[in-house]
Amino acid sequence: AAVVSVPLAKRLGLGSVLGYLLAGIAIGPFGLELLGDEVQDVMHFAEFGVVMMLFLVGLELEPSLLWRLRTPIVGLGGLQVGLTGALIAGVALAFGLHWKQGVAIGMVLALSSTAIVLQTLQEKGLMKSAAGQSAFAVLLFQDIAVIPMLALFPLLATRTQQATPGGHHASSWLEQLAPWMQTLIVLGAVSAVVVGGHYAVRPAFRFIARTRLREIFVAGALLLVIGIALLMAQVGLSPALGTFVAGVVLADSEYRHELESDIEPFKGLLLGLFFLAVGASIDFERFVADPVLIGGLVVSLMLGKLLVLALLARLFRLGIGQNLLFSFAMAQGGEFAFVLLSAARQGGVLGDEISDPLVLVVAMSMALTPLNMILFDKVIRPRVGARTRAPDYDAIHGDNPVIVAGFGRFGQICTRLLDAQGIASTVLEYDSDQVETLRRFGRKVYYGDASRLDLLTNAGAEHAKVLILALDRPEKTLELVRTAKKHFPQLAILARAHGRVDAYDLVQAGVEHVFRETFESAIAMGVRGLELLGHRAYRARRVAARFRKLDEALVRSLAGSHRDDDFVHQVRRAATEAEAILRTDLERGQQSVDHGWDTESLVAEFGDGSSGKARSELHE
Repeated sequence: AAVVSVPLAKRLGLGSVLGYLLAGIAIGPFGLELLGDEVQDVMHFAEFGVVMMLFLVGLELEPSLLWRLRTPIVGLGGLQVGLTGALIAGVALAFGLHWKQGVAIGMVLALSSTAIVLQTLQEKGLMKSAAGQSAFAVLLFQDIAVIPMLALFPLLATRTQQATPGGHHASSWLEQLAPWMQTLIVLGAVSAVVVGGHYAVRPAFRFIARTRLREIFVAGALLLVIGIALLMAQVGLSPALGTFVAGVVLADSEYRHELESDIEPFKGLLLGLFFLAVGASIDFERFVADPVLIGGLVVSLMLGKLLVLALLARLFRLGIGQNLLFSFAMAQGGEFAFVLLSAARQGGVLGDEISDPLVLVVAMSMALTPLNMILFDKVIRPRVGARTRAPDYDAIHGDNPVIVAGFGRFGQICTRLLDAQGIASTVLEYDSDQVETLRRFGRKVYYGDASRLDLLTNAGAEHAKVLILALDRPEKTLELVRTAKKHFPQLAILARAHGRVDAYDLVQAGVEHVFRETFESAIAMGVRGLELLGHRAYRARRVAARFRKLDEALVRSLAGSHRDDDFVHQVRRAATEAEAILRTDLERGQQSVDHGWDTESLVAEFGDGSSGKARSELHE
């Protein structure tokens, strides 16, 4: 089901999460009925996908970065859970529920989906943005908050506990101990994860790595994650939180990248299975029986959470674009709500007449999140962005000879070189966080999508001479090339290419000046390598210049055929011819000596430069 639906959803621009959810609906009890009552069993297994995802997130975080995020984690995360829970509890009281039930429902629905939000933001490349970092901080706080929520539920019981088969907690043995012993055991488990990660895991993986058996290392990685998850479950803590802590501890380990590559496929498949199970668990019969109530609850939940999130994002000074991205991404129920609702039902806090509709509401809100993000991308972002950034567009001076689209690490170097020669440039950047950061450093940068015709016109493209494309998205670069070629043919376009394939596409699009971002640095390294191997510096540079011209000519000659069946044969033949030419040039260079390129060799031949002849040669 996933193999069929996810590629189709990606092709249609819907994202993988919605593809999984639709596949789950299709094969579930209310579709083809390939899944029935065992959906919840699948859900328990698939929750390991969330566990593994948080382990990988932890591997990407160093403790210092986590410490820098302490304000949004505690401040933004704490306020979000508190305000959202209080608002929902108040609504529950207004509908006549007992205050204990209202508090329980508020805690359950205050949580958002870690799996869906992080997966969606990662696919869009937005995890590094202010909205992505804020969402991660809030989700981390929510995962931590699940622990005290579970501890509070027994105090909120309003009826006799339900004894369901297998319904006891994994940590029931712990509950029979004295409170001080429970605390010691919990602290001991967390300490074991932290200390073991520092002192035991690395030697263990070093021992495993010596076997040189990839499958044993993969087994060791899985053993680590699953073992920690089971340990946390036994002491009543969140397995996802435990593996996250382990990931942070191992973030500076030499085995970090190997662990990431080994766990990633399992994480992706299990997360996909989790999304499938969510889709299959949507009870459409209940929805059809009372669509107004269920639909109203779903809309109210998502709208209420969106408003609270937007208010808090404003309080924490997120820009309007990042504010709305953060709010739209987080406006749903979370996977931990299923755990809490199950515990609330078994603990006598909520009855089936309340918990069953809430399970449906949470599942539907999660399923609607990808559509919510599409609404934001296609409708909200363009309208709000244009309205809030209009003063920036009006303030653009269109008389600069150079327009720079994209001001990341590539565009900044180009622009600094122009600035050093007194050449003014108009800089356009689509990342609002980058714009705000650069403005704090005194750089005049304008927010906007440079591929838009109106923005290019405001930037003075009609009168500019050069357009530098330093964007980090190849598809956006090609879109901008087509716009500029059509409406501003006088512009000389200098385009950044990430690699050879991008260069082929740009050449085909009619760009004369294409710069592969690692090409020149790779040539410089090769030149230095030749010098260290004894070749004359001027000869090495001459060969490099010849190689550059040959390779650029090769890119242009192959640009129209790089998708042909015999492309590999063409490349091999052309590369062989180029290598023969370069080898001949280098061999000829060994027959003569020219000291003009190597001052070190002059000093070696004539001394330290004290003689007149040496001074004359060095001067030349």
